[in-house]
Formats: sequence, C-alpha cells, structure tokens
Amino acid sequence: MDTPSLLHEAAARLEALAARSTAGDWRPRGLLASRPEVIAHRPDGSTEHVAEARASSAGWIVALSPAVAGPLAAWLRAAANEAGEEARAVAEVLVERLPGPA
Repeated sequence: MDTPSLLHEAAARLEALAARSTAGDWRPRGLLASRPEVIAHRPDGSTEHVAEARASSAGWIVALSPAVAGPLAAWLRAAANEAGEEARAVAEVLVERLPGPA
C-alpha cells in the first residue's frame, strides 16, 4: 500500500473505532475499588464510567496502547518545523492531557 493510502486507511480506522467506543472526554477521577476510575464526560453533560463500558472501550485502549507512543512521538518531532493545523491540534490535546516532566 502506498503511503497516502496507508495514512487514509489509518485515519478511517481510527474514526470508525472512535465511533464504536465509549463517547466523551475521558478523565481520571480517583479510585474505583483498587483501580483508577475513568469517567467519560459527554457534551450533553452526562457521564459514564469507562470501566462499565469495557466492551466498547477495549478496542480503543488496545489501539492506542503504549506501542503507539514511539511512532507518534517521532511523527510529532518530524512535523514540528512544518506542522500544519492538524498536527498542532494533536499536540495541543496531548500536552493538555499528558503529565509534564517529573
């Protein structure tokens, strides 16, 4: 598969997976028993425990496992000097959600 086709396919699969996953802005909120509690905050103000929706969340968690970090970080570095608005939007979300240096 040529590179443009591969990028379009990856984008389509990511969008399809997101549509099947627990909707909302996922944020941690303390502990649920001994596990971190993750809550999906929806635009309408409702919430859902992501743990209660594991069947619809599992694919998302697997797809964006730590295995994605290396290639994603490399892409962000490569795009840094010629970044378009799309790359900036990804970086803004990541900086907002990822902890800073220790």
